[in-house]
Amino acid sequence: MKTVLLLVASLSLMVVVGCESPRGGGISGGEGFKIGTPMLDTKMKQGEIASVTIKLHRGEYFKRDVRLDITSSKGIAVEPTQTVVKANEKPDVHLKITVATDAALGEYKVFVKGTPETGEATSTEFTVKVVSP
Repeated sequence: MKTVLLLVASLSLMVVVGCESPRGGGISGGEGFKIGTPMLDTKMKQGEIASVTIKLHRGEYFKRDVRLDITSSKGIAVEPTQTVVKANEKPDVHLKITVATDAALGEYKVFVKGTPETGEATSTEFTVKVVSP
């Protein structure tokens, strides 16, 4: 029973925390940033619209604006395709994902690239899995 509870707690934490990109920005860890995306596949039906949140994880000393460029595989659409997260703004970015009604079933990638005003860019991706309605 303890093992089951531990497994459930671990899986719940993975969903909340998600995946992160490699670090971008400055040289030291406190001067950089990472992009957090959903850890598990986002499952959607054909013709469905959903919201997904990505998060900018800033180091303690990272105080710069970051431009996010978002692209996706053909068959799904993502809005916005570009946004700037200002240094003084909340780090959450809400994406609207739309699956075409005639999209083939399967996995589609959403790519997120973060470019700071100065310093190294970083990128990550997450998967949208299209299932039948």
